[in-house]
Amino acid sequence: MNGLNGIDQNHFDIIIVGAGISGINAAYRVQDQLPGYTYTILEARTDLGGTWDLFKYPGIRSDSDLFTFGFQFNPWSRDNPIAEGSAIKEYVRDTAAKYGIDKHILYNHRLSSADWSSDENTWSLSVNHNDSEQTYTARYVIFGTGYYNYEDPLKADIPGLDAFQGQIVHPQFWPENLQYKDKKIVIIGSGATAITLLPNLADHADRVTMLQRSPTYILSVPNRSASRWLSYLLPNSVYRKLQRMIWIYTTRIFFLFCQRFPNFSRWLLKLNVRKQLPNHIPYDPHFKPRYNPWDQRLCVCPDGDLFRSLRQGKADVKTDTIREVTRNGIVLNSGEELEADIIITATGLRLQIAGGSALYVDGNKLDIGDKYLWNGVMLQDLPNASFIIGYTNASWTLGSDATAQFICRLLKKLESQKLVAAIPRLKEKDAATLQDRPLLNLQSTYVSVAQRMLPKAADRGPWQPRDHYMKDLKFARSGDIDTGLEFVQGPNLRLRPKMS
Repeated sequence: MNGLNGIDQNHFDIIIVGAGISGINAAYRVQDQLPGYTYTILEARTDLGGTWDLFKYPGIRSDSDLFTFGFQFNPWSRDNPIAEGSAIKEYVRDTAAKYGIDKHILYNHRLSSADWSSDENTWSLSVNHNDSEQTYTARYVIFGTGYYNYEDPLKADIPGLDAFQGQIVHPQFWPENLQYKDKKIVIIGSGATAITLLPNLADHADRVTMLQRSPTYILSVPNRSASRWLSYLLPNSVYRKLQRMIWIYTTRIFFLFCQRFPNFSRWLLKLNVRKQLPNHIPYDPHFKPRYNPWDQRLCVCPDGDLFRSLRQGKADVKTDTIREVTRNGIVLNSGEELEADIIITATGLRLQIAGGSALYVDGNKLDIGDKYLWNGVMLQDLPNASFIIGYTNASWTLGSDATAQFICRLLKKLESQKLVAAIPRLKEKDAATLQDRPLLNLQSTYVSVAQRMLPKAADRGPWQPRDHYMKDLKFARSGDIDTGLEFVQGPNLRLRPKMS
């Protein structure tokens, strides 16, 4: 076993699945707040970083500011709020090393299935390592796998795509040595990936065209902190905390403003875009979405790089649908033809929970799509397991951290009251009156397609979807964690004494 200083036992108090930003954050909270507990991190890939290790396409970057997307306990120390993937991965790696978390990671360990035994009040995890199956046991499992399917992206129905004689690329599987200098490129899609790719490819390609069925809201922001002047007045630790809080509250206020005043928000976002567009590209239809702000995720454009490429004339936007793909390009339903050497299908990601692993209770498989999520953290009828799910309208890591702090509080409660398990239960009389609500409050195609694969949420607690960080953090630290939970008595919560 790699990463555990020679310990060959496969038994842990806590197993964290995934060594991305959620898993590293959860590991820090566990070792900081539960120092007597043994834990390990199972990582399917050969390196840490999760999303930031997987995606390699040019310009891959965060679409949230790093002051809130970064770790609360190890703040992002640079002045640019929007960072490239390589910088984020380096930051995650440095954090893991700084706090000794990297010594707990087992790479190339892919979780296949997890089965809870009610007789032993223990998880048994089937893990594939180097093509052999191994079994790990734990009292508690934290799924820090996010909600993207890393193996199988969302496929769009593009007529005639197989006829194309050039190269077809999905951003999730970007070829390491893709040659795109002086090439004609068409990017199909209008989300964060497409908006990131266009300016980065346009620097070297002959021409890049973003082809979209419908536009997305785009907000250009300066890629530098507006509060830098405070760093000259305050100690660094105080400045970083204040900077983080400023971004948490301004982001939240902006979201609420858009929800409360959608028409005025549309107008403000329109002003931001129109002043950056070249004369030959009209706002309508290319940048006039058909929905209200934040019905789908808003895309951030650092320093207006997308619009700079459009003004330079090496990039273009087309709003239309595809009649067919030919040997040499794409024919639109308007009759226009787009020549292409490379077609990039930035059509979205497929969602899943628990990294696609199968979940069982006493040998009976759970259908995740049939179950409600308790307080956005635990799955109905699934004992001693938590799912780290962030926000769609704020930084993912904020939700991750609120969840990790809740887990630590729950485990302290279990141990202090001589309990070994907590199981979310929905009473039959309550189930009949619940009104379903979407778990993720977005109307994006990739979310609507995945609804059946995701847990359910409802119109009232403790089954409501997560709302916002400050509310969820308050719940994690002092909220009601008895309602909706069934507890199991037992002699000892911990499975294995921690070795010094």
